[in-house]
Amino acid sequence: MKKIEAIIRVEKLDDVRSSLEGLGYPGMTITRVEGHGRQKGLVEQFRGREFKLELLPKIKIEIVVKDSDVDKIASAISQAAKTGEIGDGKIFVYPADNAFRIRTGEKGDIAL
Repeated sequence: MKKIEAIIRVEKLDDVRSSLEGLGYPGMTITRVEGHGRQKGLVEQFRGREFKLELLPKIKIEIVVKDSDVDKIASAISQAAKTGEIGDGKIFVYPADNAFRIRTGEKGDIAL
């Protein structure tokens, strides 16, 4: 099993969710986060004043998948979240040792 974490633009959340649900992965954890990468934030103008937003709002999606589905899921997230502009986000893949379904006591891939 692998845990996939994706940091994406807020406005691309619905596209990514639809894409994952279409692949049979409706379950995910979504967290609102702030941060920046290479773009180092944005400079905005408000009422004639310029100010810098260093930490931009993003969405973090976490999902645990079977090893055989990692490339398919990562590709689907990437395609759905891509705008071609700086700040589209990143996808990270980590090993997940085990999963347990609390309600039934199932463990391993069956618990996903």
